[in-house]
Amino acid sequence: MPKIVVIIPAYNEEASIPYVIKEIPSIVDEIIVVSNNSTDNTEENARQAGATVLVEPNKGYGYACLKGMDYVASFKKNEQPDIVVFLDGDYSDYPEELTKIVQPIIEENIDFVIGARVKTLREEGSMTGPQIFGNWLATNLMHLFFRSKFTDLGPFRAIKYEKLLALKMEDKTYGWTVEMQLKALKQKLSYKEIPVKYKNRIGVSKVSGTVKGAIFAGVKILTWIFKYSFK
Repeated sequence: MPKIVVIIPAYNEEASIPYVIKEIPSIVDEIIVVSNNSTDNTEENARQAGATVLVEPNKGYGYACLKGMDYVASFKKNEQPDIVVFLDGDYSDYPEELTKIVQPIIEENIDFVIGARVKTLREEGSMTGPQIFGNWLATNLMHLFFRSKFTDLGPFRAIKYEKLLALKMEDKTYGWTVEMQLKALKQKLSYKEIPVKYKNRIGVSKVSGTVKGAIFAGVKILTWIFKYSFK
């Protein structure tokens, strides 16, 4: 089996993080929870559940993901992973579906896999109106400019570690997911979407659950798309 690590950005997810960690399949070698300046018991609960816990004081989804990547980069060469999986800490995804997400990489040599939150598998209310519209707009623009086949910007995703490094990820906040997809298209990585289930998260979303968060996320996503469409 390839070596697999999971990076979970988490901000005040004390109630959900133990469930997320518990349901991650045993094929994973290490679970890394990056506390994004949490003020509750997220860090302690994650440690007790068996995860490696890092702290990123700069608030932002991308900051947390980059912190996790920096930690992985510190591994000895022979201990570095083959696959990195990104998963949210709010328990909206089904962690046990990780096996489905990594399967195309292991069995088909695909570079990059997105867990697509298709309507038929989504729990009612699990995605807000702005989220649904933002996904539709972003993926349609990517299709228009890049002939992309993406249908979602789903955060549950897996990628070969060497390919992830080659993307040179840089976004610190809301544009992380779309940046990864755009750079994957630019670098002509092979990719695939796998339909996944999606449920109402535990707690309130820090992005789609606020007007400010939804607006900033939308602006950041569109900025990345137009930036890359004219490169």
